[in-house]
Amino acid sequence: MIEPTESEDLAELDRFCGAMIAIRAEIDKVGSGEWTKDDNPLRNAPHTAATLSGSWDHPYTREEAVFPAGVSAADKYWPPVRRVDGAFGDRNLVCSCPPMESYEN
Repeated sequence: MIEPTESEDLAELDRFCGAMIAIRAEIDKVGSGEWTKDDNPLRNAPHTAATLSGSWDHPYTREEAVFPAGVSAADKYWPPVRRVDGAFGDRNLVCSCPPMESYEN
């Protein structure tokens, strides 16, 4: 659930609404069959710079992947990684804590 605070100005709320409308338009493209259910910008998001610089064999354009909802080049945030598999991390914990003996002193 999204709940904007009173600190958000009208321009930011308009930007958020525009993003939600653009996401709905992408959903409609999947629903109409223009984009496949398994290969679309929603399924493959976020697109990293490394993903975009290689060969491109998706049914949508690089521009649709890089600048969703009309994001300008100046405002583009490049995510360093694709999706994090939280469920895998929850099932395969790696403890990076010091051993218990180091807390004795």
